[in-house]
Parts: sequence; structure tokens; C-alpha cells
Amino acid sequence: MQFTITATDPQSSARAGIIKTFHGEIHTPIFMPVGTAGSVKAVHQRELLHDIGAEIILGNTYHLYLRPGIELLEKAGGLHAFTGWPRPLLTDSGGYQVYSLSDNRKIHDEGVTFKSHIDGSKHFFSPENVMDIQRSIGADIVMAFDECTPYPCEYRYAKKSMALTHAWLTRCITRMKDTPPKYGYEQFLFPIVQGSTFADLRKESATFIAEQELPGNAIGGLSVGEPHEEMYAMTDLVCGILPKNKPRYLMGVGTPENILECIALGVDMFDCVMPTRNARNGMLFTTQGILNIRNEKWKDDLSPIDSGLESYVSRFYSKAYLRHLIINKEILGSQIASIHNLTFYLWLVKEARKHIEAGTFVSWKNTMAKRISTRL
Repeated sequence: MQFTITATDPQSSARAGIIKTFHGEIHTPIFMPVGTAGSVKAVHQRELLHDIGAEIILGNTYHLYLRPGIELLEKAGGLHAFTGWPRPLLTDSGGYQVYSLSDNRKIHDEGVTFKSHIDGSKHFFSPENVMDIQRSIGADIVMAFDECTPYPCEYRYAKKSMALTHAWLTRCITRMKDTPPKYGYEQFLFPIVQGSTFADLRKESATFIAEQELPGNAIGGLSVGEPHEEMYAMTDLVCGILPKNKPRYLMGVGTPENILECIALGVDMFDCVMPTRNARNGMLFTTQGILNIRNEKWKDDLSPIDSGLESYVSRFYSKAYLRHLIINKEILGSQIASIHNLTFYLWLVKEARKHIEAGTFVSWKNTMAKRISTRL
């Protein structure tokens, strides 16, 4: 994997770059739509490619392992072939899903025993078999198996969890070195910085992660309920330690404002379920602010969904029509809203890239962050 920084902002740590993988180039900063079970909910691959302009999407190791299962994915030739997605893919390790199953899992040094949320069947994830599963899925970028701590979290637990994540990373690296890719192209392992919101632990973890000299690095365990100020402080601290010549991925973040602020801190890659999940509930992110399309005020509003965003959704559909669909629980409403929100997120990071290249990112970011956070 090659990562080239093409521009840096003179007033912040923001940078623009290009990640090259077998399945194509990724222009950073980038937002990655979440396709948990091999599908970005309510969005067709054609729309992701041609209307939204997604350059990379996510798959979820935990969910894909349970359904459709690794045997079928291998038979299909990997997740790219199974889903018809021709561009880069990233898979998370399942660590966050294991974290969310706190009542149905047991963590120990060897790995995690957990019960399926589908049928209650028992399963076991270790650093080794999680790497094997991601080999079978065939994503271009794979994540190390880690433990994501909750917030708030006691210092003692956070330190113990961080040490476990580091030990598991060493095993992930060994397993990746000992096993070849299955579909004729190389896969790249990203480790994950942990340490909750404790500065000394974050510093220790970021230093350990940087020493592994892997192709890219991720920051996990944030956006799990902590105040935004703490998230920014930890992100700033970690980005100051992680190598500048490797892409930095902030996992599970976040709101449009969060993304802009963290780009300024030096983050290159983001993902979050927010644009699609909120869309299905009628919350839209626009160039003018956030609107709840279910509100009565939009009932007779025949203006475009977002006149400031050039997209086929805004060209063809009005606020009143989308509200009608959402109120009546029509599937098309979820589709239109999801496409709009993802189009907005991809537009936002592309605009950020343009302003980084022009040297005007900070002033633009300060204005834009306030505007897009306004409730309409």
C-alpha cells in the first residue's frame, strides 16, 4: 500500500493524500460508508459508485462471519466478488461488536468467547482466527483484533485492556505474516490505538502502535459517549505521535462537525453509521444545517432537499415529497434520505480536501462547522 501526502494546511495539521490499493485509489481525507453485512443499508452499489462517489466502504467481520458465513464468501471469491463492489474495502475486526455484547461475552488472554445475537450459539474470536476470517473476506485493509473500552472507564481497567490489545496485535502481525492472501492481491493490517480518555495510556499505546511500522494506523475507543472535547484532546495527542507518512483512521466518527475538527488534527479516514441510520429516521444533514424532515414545517415545502448540494436527490426530490415518504414509512424515503446524507458526507470531505490544497482550510472549517451544526 502506498500513501502519498499531496498537500498540507499551513494553519493546522490537516493534510490531503492518496492511498493506493489493488482495488483503486482513495483520496484523503475520506469518509467510508458502513456496509455492515455486505450492504450499505438502503443504498445500491451503483448509487455508491456513481451518485455518492464512495471510494471505499466497510464490511463487518463479526456480522459477515455469522451471516452469510466464511465458507460462502470463499466460494464467491471474497466480499468484493460476492457484493459486486469493485473499489477498496476495509473490514473491522469485530472488536467493537464484542464490546457491544457485554452481557454475552467473556474476555480472556486467548481471545473472546461470545454468543451470537442471532441464535445464541457460542463462538470464539482470537487474534489468529480473526485474521483468518479477514483473509477470507478479502478486504484491502484489515483491522487488528482489539478490545474497545466503554466510557466512562476506570483507569486500571483501561490499562489492562490496552495491554491486552497490544498483546493481541503482536499475534495478529505474526498471523498475517504466516498466511498468504487468498485472492491474488495484498491485504494491509492497521493496528488500533486504545487507552480510553487517559492521556498517559493514549501516549503509551500510540508509541507502541507507531513502533510496529504497519501500513496505516487507527484510533479506536473514542466516540463511545465521551464529551467531544475529550475526543478531540485524545485525537490530537495520538496524531502527534503516530507517523506522519502513514494514514490515520479515526474509527466510528462521527458528526460532520466532528469530522471537520478531526481533519484539522491530522486524521485522514473516517467511518460512522450516523448518515444512514439517522436518514432512516428522517434526520438529514445539509449544507445549511440539520433538519428533521418529519417536522410539520416541511409538509408543504416544495423546495429541493438541499439547494446547496449538487446531486440528483436535490434535483428531483423536494422536502415535502421526502417527508411524505418518511411519514408513510415508504422504503423509497429511506433510500432517498440515505443517498442524500452519504452524498453530503462525501461532499464535505472533498470540500475539505480542496481547501487544504488551497491553504484556506481553517477559515473554511470554522465557518462550515458552525453552519452545518445548526438545527433548521
